[in-house]
Formats: sequence, C-alpha cells, structure tokens
Amino acid sequence: MSIATKARRKQKPQRNREITIVQQYDISADNKKRISLRGAQSKYFHVKALSNGSYILEPRVLVPREAIPSRTLNMLEQSVTNLKKGHASPPIDLSGFTEE
Repeated sequence: MSIATKARRKQKPQRNREITIVQQYDISADNKKRISLRGAQSKYFHVKALSNGSYILEPRVLVPREAIPSRTLNMLEQSVTNLKKGHASPPIDLSGFTEE
C-alpha cells in the first residue's frame, strides 16, 4: 500500500506562548548511526540538519492512498508507465534561473 506524506500546516504564532522542554535525555547512536526517540507520537519525520550540528525533526502526517484523488493516482501511474517505456521529455535547461 502506497503512502504519501503531507506537511503539517503552519500555525499562526500566538503571543505569550513559549516553547518548553517536555523531555530531556542523552542517547548514543548505534553502529549504523541510528537513534531511538522515546515516546515519539509520530512515526515519520522531516529532518533538517543545521550547520551547527543540530537537527530539527518535524512530524509528518501520512495520507492513506484512498485520500488521494483517483485522477491524481491515474496520472502518476501513467507517468511511471511512460517513464518505464522510455517515453520521457528531454532534460529541461534551468540555467536561466541561477543567480550570478
């Protein structure tokens, strides 16, 4: 069963609302550089690695296949079929969008 991800909606900032630490603990990565999150309420996360070595994990909400419109699924399936047959457009030149 295919699953698509959907980004969480950004909430409007509220005044006098502070971010507080809910849990704080030390962990070490295993041999494959994996860590376990205790009490995580989400299974999928979007990870941002920052230049200072910090990481930000944003929970992702999964959308079941049934929630995706049938026209969209048909279009995706047709695109994959065309790609497997070798029917693809030539590469697009995006050099005009680079900043100099």
